[in-house]
Amino acid sequence: QVQLVESGGGLVQAGGSLRLSCAASGFTFDFYAMYWSRQAPGNKREMIAKISRGDKDAYADSVRGRFTISRDNAENTVSLEMNKLKVEDTAVYYCNTYVQAKDYWGQGTQVTVSS
Repeated sequence: QVQLVESGGGLVQAGGSLRLSCAASGFTFDFYAMYWSRQAPGNKREMIAKISRGDKDAYADSVRGRFTISRDNAENTVSLEMNKLKVEDTAVYYCNTYVQAKDYWGQGTQVTVSS
């Protein structure tokens, strides 16, 4: 079955960096686009980065220029490099994908940015 497992979250000061990773299994990874989304307390979950099967990336305005999504099809992983972190980036971060029209999510990893 499809499994997504995020790692790399933690506590960081504003202006710092973190790198999140998501290990995928149970599907043909390089066939599908991969996404990073996040949900802050009291907010809706929002998609912040996407990488297509052809490595084309796209970002939400809130993170463009600071975050970079990448994928390693040999390792079945997708990563999110987060730089210049802001307090408002504090959230649970999820990787997700759509396989055969079904939506799959990892368990999430907490990122907390302190001022």
